[in-house]
Amino acid sequence: MLGDKVGEAQGKITGRRVLPSTGGGPVVETSYEAAATHLGIKATDIGTYKSVARPDGTLWGEGQGVLMGAGGEMATWVGTGVGHFTSTGGISFRGAVYYQSSSPAWARLNTVAAVYEHEIDASGNASNQIWEWK
Repeated sequence: MLGDKVGEAQGKITGRRVLPSTGGGPVVETSYEAAATHLGIKATDIGTYKSVARPDGTLWGEGQGVLMGAGGEMATWVGTGVGHFTSTGGISFRGAVYYQSSSPAWARLNTVAAVYEHEIDASGNASNQIWEWK
């Protein structure tokens, strides 16, 4: 069951590169930077993930990143998910993300299994919505 919304972000793809394939489909690494809010704290979210194209046309992704809060808070995150190309030239991912923080304001994130929606449009604009999974 979905619980409280714990975060959201709006940003832009900052880079892409093709990585060596390990025998499967093409692998693309994507980095982004976004203005975020997590547990009510304004932050910058910087992340990088790799996407592997699967034989059925879907994508498998895994990534990591860092949140830097306006008050000096810091957290790292790791996540995985599945995605697909949209009819408008974007990419849509759904998955799970886990946080680690020693900042008191974000301590709750250490106990949260979260699920996310990550959308990228054809122009490279990215958005995230993140909910606690109860």
